[in-house]
Amino acid sequence: MLLPLLTALASSVALGNAFTDTSPLFMFSTSELLTSAPQIASASTVQETIISQFSKCPSDTYIIVSQPGVHAEDYSDRYAAPHLRRKVSGEDERIRSTMSVTDVLGQVNAEEIVASVEERCGAALLRIDASTGSFTINDDPKPRIINVDFPALPSASKERSSKLKENDVFLSSILDLLPTSKYTVIYTTSPYTARKSTEHVESEMYEMDSPFSSSQSHMGIKRDFSVHDKRADENDGNVTLPDAPLFEKYQYFTPGIFMGIIVILPLFMILYVGVSAVGSLQVSYAAFDREMGPHMAKKGQ
Repeated sequence: MLLPLLTALASSVALGNAFTDTSPLFMFSTSELLTSAPQIASASTVQETIISQFSKCPSDTYIIVSQPGVHAEDYSDRYAAPHLRRKVSGEDERIRSTMSVTDVLGQVNAEEIVASVEERCGAALLRIDASTGSFTINDDPKPRIINVDFPALPSASKERSSKLKENDVFLSSILDLLPTSKYTVIYTTSPYTARKSTEHVESEMYEMDSPFSSSQSHMGIKRDFSVHDKRADENDGNVTLPDAPLFEKYQYFTPGIFMGIIVILPLFMILYVGVSAVGSLQVSYAAFDREMGPHMAKKGQ
């Protein structure tokens, strides 16, 4: 009994770790496309499916978006990318076909999709760097490809959500300024773990090629750890301000105190109602007099 249980647990852990290296993909179009894909698919399968849809060049504009450093959980909040959600969910009446893959194993090569559309449809390529915050779209009736490159999302959760909303607004503004109503958007992503591994490899290469001596490297490491500890203390709220006023130096109203007050107020109200009910009871003095029935009257005579 124990061996099958351990095997099942190990399989579930391995499956969970496998999905951490996945990222979603979205596609929507104002043209009729035969788009269908499972929720979990390899990057090569998804890429072949997308390229096969462009054999007849159904749109005038093809927008290929690249968003690195994300995961499916980043789009789980309905307010994370509201414009993208509205397009993919079919709330926009102009969208006639959609496709979404929650977990893509690997990375879809956006450059190969661009090259395929260029070759088949004779479309002109326009690259937009979203980090600059500006773009120009000409009123040319010829087919075009707009390749939008978004920067990777930061690691902090609040900053990730804010940046994702900014990117969503940027993409929506591109769609609003298109000179044609026939367009197809391929929203490709890459997982956050892939970004971290790339940064780790680059840091290791930098350390191997560093001309500084080992002693200087140790000093740099110690300095970085001290800065990290200082930032950690600041994030935890344990910063001491010796010259600050009393109410800025200490925190008197904590969430625990606030929760206690919220709980105590209803209890005091219940107690007040109970005491008021007991105090409002009224009994007449005649209720304590002895009854003088016929039997008691004869006994008195």
